[in-house]
Amino acid sequence: MQAILLTATGGPDVLVPSEVPAPRPQAGQVLVRNEAIPVLFPETMLRSGAFPLPVEFPLVFGTQSAGVVTEVGDGVDADLIGRRVLIGSNSFGTYAEQVCVPAEIATEIPDGLSSVDAAAVGMSASVAIPLLETAKLTGTETILIEAAATGVGAYLTQLAKEYGAARVIATAGGPEKTEQARGFGADVVIDHLDPEWPRRLRETLGDATLDVVFDSIGGESALALLDLMTPLRGRMLSYGFLSGAPAQVSTMDLIMRGLTLTGCSGPAWLAGVAEARAAALERAATGSITPLVDRVLPLEKAAYAHELLDRRAAKGTIVLRPAQP
Repeated sequence: MQAILLTATGGPDVLVPSEVPAPRPQAGQVLVRNEAIPVLFPETMLRSGAFPLPVEFPLVFGTQSAGVVTEVGDGVDADLIGRRVLIGSNSFGTYAEQVCVPAEIATEIPDGLSSVDAAAVGMSASVAIPLLETAKLTGTETILIEAAATGVGAYLTQLAKEYGAARVIATAGGPEKTEQARGFGADVVIDHLDPEWPRRLRETLGDATLDVVFDSIGGESALALLDLMTPLRGRMLSYGFLSGAPAQVSTMDLIMRGLTLTGCSGPAWLAGVAEARAAALERAATGSITPLVDRVLPLEKAAYAHELLDRRAAKGTIVLRPAQP
């Protein structure tokens, strides 16, 4: 079968289309024929070597996909055969025509939701829901959502007022993405490509403060936001670092301002994200969130998809489509 091998860490060119043996399901597993494979920003960081990978190269890359169950291993209900599912793999392997995963991590895709749209919301909306639940918004608070035009930020923006935000301030990169974030429900959008964007945010707030910051940029900008947050009850939820580094915030920075920072990562957090997957798919199926698909490319264009993400050129999820039998 065709698959995309990660041959080393580095630039997009380390992703190489290859022919590999088709997998067979072991006990407790399902075999999925992939129909749509999302290309995710965290995957670009894994590919680049930003995070050490304790693996041997080459390996079939990819962490999520949507497709049809075609075979099951021992101990798995045969009624799953023929059902469309979304899967997330902790051991890679989804950039391929077929993949085997434990049956318990396969989430059924609701009728009426395409595999492409399921792939688009699979990670980002599943992260947005537990972020909003963790924030415990009160209905009166002003929040900041970074990178609100695409990825997790876009779904946070779509859902924020439903979950209790009174005023949504967002950042996005460039005029097109700024307009996109505004269309998702942000009251104010600031272009974070402007190096002075924290100052512009201060001017926008006036005498108000930020009660909650959903921080996906990290780096030094996170520290600059602390003086704009509400003393004693302001909280920052840190879940990404588009800047290339996590929030550069010390314990003393938080203590002296009476603020809290919640790190949204690790096994327990990821378990919550997995639990939210069904709710995210159901919301997409019923129209309470809008799936964001930038484009659909053939599987063999995986390297090009990574190049687009590296250049921040995508306005939604790029989805890879394997050749269909």
